[in-house]
Amino acid sequence: MGELLELSEARVLRESLRQEGKTLVFTNGHFDLLHAGHLDYLEKARALGAALFVGLNGDASTARLKGPGRPLVPARERARLLAALMTVRAVIIFEEDTADKLLRALQPDIYVKGGDYADKPLPERATVEAYGGRVELIEYLRGHSTTQLINRIRKLDGPTE
Repeated sequence: MGELLELSEARVLRESLRQEGKTLVFTNGHFDLLHAGHLDYLEKARALGAALFVGLNGDASTARLKGPGRPLVPARERARLLAALMTVRAVIIFEEDTADKLLRALQPDIYVKGGDYADKPLPERATVEAYGGRVELIEYLRGHSTTQLINRIRKLDGPTE
């Protein structure tokens, strides 16, 4: 089980992993309405190294990038859910629009993003390559996305709680 860390704490843990010769994998995202697609993605990411750190877009960042009404779940709650997963060693909440600052600070061996970046620019690629890290793209589990889940919920008939 992982933990929610401040960047300074994550840096200490990162250095410990480096001294032990362990591979650090890093990914980032919003993880709003955690679902099986997220779990599949995180399991695949974790399989690439000894530890997985997750950068979690905070509430302000998610609102800017995802639009009105998002996030549905506050950042601290999303972080607790992610940290409770066996695949996740640490969660770091950040408010920037990209994970560049975290990547420069932690310099993970492998930076993982979804396969949808195969056809579009990955903003953090230059940062990762500048310190000698590797970028890996992981295919999503088809039919599982937060947007699809939100749309299904909106179509429900009847009272909501």
